[in-house]
Amino acid sequence: MSCKRKLEWVIALLFVLCAQVAAQTGPKSLPAIKSQAQFDSISVTYDANTPYALPHVMIVIDRKDGNKIYYVNKKRYSFHKDFVNGTYLSLERGREFFQNNYLNANRRFILGTLAYQLPLKRWTFEFWEGDLIPADQIQLAYDIINKSFFAPVAFKPNSLRQDEATRSLAGMPRILQSDIAAEQEYQALNVAKGLGRIHIIPKLDDHVEIGSNEILVLDEVPVHLPPVAGIITSQPSTPLSHINLLAKGWGIPNAYIKNAKELLKQYDGWWVSFETLREKYTIKRADMNQLREYQRRQAERLDVMKPRYDLSETRLLGLAQQRSRSSLAFGGKSANLGEVLNAQLPGIVVPGGFTIPFHYHDEFITRNKLDDVIFGLLNDQKFVHDPAYRREKLVQLRQQIESADFDPELRKLVLEKVAREYAGKGLFVRSSSNSEDLPNFSGAGLYTTVPNVRGEQELIDAIRKVWASLWNFEAYEARERAGVDHSKIFMAVLLQEGINSESSGVMISTDPFNADNKGAIYISAKRGLGIKVVEGQRIAEQVIFRPRTNAVQVLTRSAEDSLLTFDEKGGVKEVPITGDRVVLTDDVIRRLVRAALAIKRVFGQRDQDIEWAYMKGQIYIIQSRPFIPGG
Repeated sequence: MSCKRKLEWVIALLFVLCAQVAAQTGPKSLPAIKSQAQFDSISVTYDANTPYALPHVMIVIDRKDGNKIYYVNKKRYSFHKDFVNGTYLSLERGREFFQNNYLNANRRFILGTLAYQLPLKRWTFEFWEGDLIPADQIQLAYDIINKSFFAPVAFKPNSLRQDEATRSLAGMPRILQSDIAAEQEYQALNVAKGLGRIHIIPKLDDHVEIGSNEILVLDEVPVHLPPVAGIITSQPSTPLSHINLLAKGWGIPNAYIKNAKELLKQYDGWWVSFETLREKYTIKRADMNQLREYQRRQAERLDVMKPRYDLSETRLLGLAQQRSRSSLAFGGKSANLGEVLNAQLPGIVVPGGFTIPFHYHDEFITRNKLDDVIFGLLNDQKFVHDPAYRREKLVQLRQQIESADFDPELRKLVLEKVAREYAGKGLFVRSSSNSEDLPNFSGAGLYTTVPNVRGEQELIDAIRKVWASLWNFEAYEARERAGVDHSKIFMAVLLQEGINSESSGVMISTDPFNADNKGAIYISAKRGLGIKVVEGQRIAEQVIFRPRTNAVQVLTRSAEDSLLTFDEKGGVKEVPITGDRVVLTDDVIRRLVRAALAIKRVFGQRDQDIEWAYMKGQIYIIQSRPFIPGG
């Protein structure tokens, strides 16, 4: 390479690096956009330099803060949730964020997108096609946007419901997707190439199973969609749809093809190679070499996710007798607690307990011939492909497990150990499976915990309930999507002394919402036991400790109006809360921070997701698992 070419290459690289730095250091949002230049400074353009070019920014309107509008810098944030979490407006995640801000009418945030429609030379704002936003909030968004944007902005409905809800809104100009598409017969929503099985779906409902290896042919984009191999819609769809954003993230082909069901019916059920190009698409049946390569990659993926286990261990070992390596027989939750306990960290206590290893779960299933039932379900095509039927059958399976015969010898061993070491104490009966330490699969929240168990029969029933929770619907679905072999999953049961805590919660040894916030510790706290109250809909107290400034930032105060505490007869009861809502003092927060950092060191500086409890001045550690972002 000549010196001149090298210099040109270095200059080009510097331009790229400067652009990347500018995108990361630019404003997170603007309160108004008063010029084209301001819009350009925070917008991103899909399919630039093509007839489909679509410059756009995201919009967040905070109804709790006087309908304050944020024009979000799309160069910094890909999704609304990323901005809302990254600026600590709200720390809701996953299902809770989705439910509260897309489905509930009484939502805090109005989440939309503003774009320039090149074919019509018009500005529009729109909402995700699955958003159930009421008409009055669409009107509110229209008013706020047109007061804070430099040009007139029309509304673009993305679903029949949004269309019908706004037809009667006088004075609100609308632009339909059909107006933009006009006579268009094809549009590449995401340019990519994929291999998969064509699945034409006339009507998508709860009985339709969607496989990760399928290229879907749909009339309309669904509200929910798991990862798939490709998407084809026979009705025009906005490139800004939530599903298309996911498709871009998954790297799969996504296109609008007019009359797709008729054009592609010859391929229904066949494996094909499908590629979306700017001006056309290509589709052809896959050859054997392509299928072999796909199967090879799948086999490698499944090998990575294959759970390990040891069924030879028959001892009921206490936590003090366990280390991380004990997870092969006792599961990750139990083994990790043993590791923390044996580290003898100052200022924290791990409540005592012992664990029933995988061996007894396997023996219980085999002795009651439930392995035949499970094998039959896993090989039942209706069970595999019909989610509603699968949910029903999993309920029946759990009922069979919870009523099956319990080994008298194991019963004797467990009850004698409890009477000897935990007489008169309420025990938490907790899950500890071998699916909790797999790469990129946390297993958090999938299985069942039975709190404050008192009484011999209640204890045996709780053990069976935890075993049965291996077949919770959500657990099955999560394992299926992750490629985990269901037949190789086993459940150990941890019986642990219960702490009737004054406060409890979760802490993460990093900022889960902002990777740039180096060294931060995130803490979520609530009064009473750390079990969901009303499915966790009440806001907990949330704080961030920032080591650079040695300061604690309060993100939210507790909005809970009740707490959970032990019932003297067993189980828990809900008690109303009155008075001050502050949960943690500065001193307790700093003690929790020290505990989180010490536990992180125990596990080789790998970030941890830690459950804790606080009672009478003492911090208790209830769980520590590797932190998996998004898990």
